[in-house]
Amino acid sequence: MNAASGQGARAAALAGPALLGVLAGVAVAAAGANALILCVSLIGCVFILRDFRIGVVLLIVLMPVSRSSVFPHAMLGITGLNPLNLLLAATLGSYLLHALGEDLRRRFVPRPLLWLYLLPLLAAGALGARHVDEIAPAFFTYDMLDFQGVGGYLREYLLKPLMMVLFALLVAAAVARSRDPEAFLVPALLSIWVMGAMVTGFVLLSGFSLERMSQAETRGTLSALGLHANELGRLYAVAYALLLFAWAQAKGRTGLRLALLASMALVAAALLLTFSRGAFFGFLVVNLLFLLWRRNLKTLLLAVALAAAVLLALPSAVYERASLGFGAGLNAISAGRLDGLWLPLLPEVLKSPLVGNGLGSILWSLPMRVSGGSGVTGVIGATHPHNAYLEALLDLGLAGLVLLCAYFHHVWQGFRTLGADPALSPVLRGFYQGAAAGLACFLITGLTDSSLAPKSEQAFLWLAIGMMYGQRAAAEQRR
Repeated sequence: MNAASGQGARAAALAGPALLGVLAGVAVAAAGANALILCVSLIGCVFILRDFRIGVVLLIVLMPVSRSSVFPHAMLGITGLNPLNLLLAATLGSYLLHALGEDLRRRFVPRPLLWLYLLPLLAAGALGARHVDEIAPAFFTYDMLDFQGVGGYLREYLLKPLMMVLFALLVAAAVARSRDPEAFLVPALLSIWVMGAMVTGFVLLSGFSLERMSQAETRGTLSALGLHANELGRLYAVAYALLLFAWAQAKGRTGLRLALLASMALVAAALLLTFSRGAFFGFLVVNLLFLLWRRNLKTLLLAVALAAAVLLALPSAVYERASLGFGAGLNAISAGRLDGLWLPLLPEVLKSPLVGNGLGSILWSLPMRVSGGSGVTGVIGATHPHNAYLEALLDLGLAGLVLLCAYFHHVWQGFRTLGADPALSPVLRGFYQGAAAGLACFLITGLTDSSLAPKSEQAFLWLAIGMMYGQRAAAEQRR
């Protein structure tokens, strides 16, 4: 009886993969490459159900690239059916199954994240949903938005951004249950290489000259990748910060230091090719913080020599792009945003100064409705204010801006504390020091673009936030 049962179990074990293979073959024959990607994702989900940390590793690799055009956003004609969403759902489901037998006192969502960050965004999303029918019609006429109706608005302005937070929470849960949190830096390094190679490879294959890439009228060249050059530049600046500080602390680990050094070179080259002035400034901020926090004469002299060599080697196109608008006033330096965008939008803040007008409120602002959203310059046709703090004031009001700033202050303190924690490995301490520098870079460059709400360009920052919460949870469990 036992032998028969064993044979039946083995037969079932063999029949399952065989059936899956047959179904995969049929699907690929019928629907092509997308079906293959879907089948691979489903197979990955099987392994994720055994250990949700496998899903977290895959998410770390895929999250930064998920917004790009090289990543499938729909499969089999179904919007939303893509590898990232499948991995997120499978990883969350696996985590919940594993968490059923654990101590219920362990919180999945930390209180500061819930009260200072998530609740203001949820409230602003609910408020904005009441204004969807007031959006300037030209935004839809000229296909500037990817949604229709309240459901689409909530998906684009609330659900998709919060997936980044869910990613960070799953990272936190995985790190808290790991004996070696430093191992999660390996998929992060792989993701950085994917993102860095994407831009450098695109530019090399396109044959575009540096002069053409730097011109204001061709700033949309990299948008063919699905991300604007400014978004890519900010992503690279944070990645560079993580790499730089980790490299400085990886003494005695030659292989790792060489890998980190090569990664920094790739990221710096990719950042340069974005010709994003905000990214250039963020890169400078990170390096200045590195020198300030280390306060080492040898490091300072080496940095000065390296900087001099780099400055001499930089092509003239970089200097022309970096100095654009200087000597012509603040409006020219801000690429016309001061007079054409920020000042016209300021009166909108007064409509609801305390709680704001809802997420994406620029879409139904008076300047947009008066212009019809269809013009060619300035405020007309802009879908975001190009200033993270002005956007927060417009969307969440003064109360929301204060709460979000308080949250990032909480994150800053967490990074700085872990960056000096002797219980962590030197590489992890360097990683969190770099995360603090990356956060400073993000908050400073937010004055001219980006958002305090989650965006794909913040993938490496939210990775660090998730690891921070995981380290804290692990420390609390040991007490």
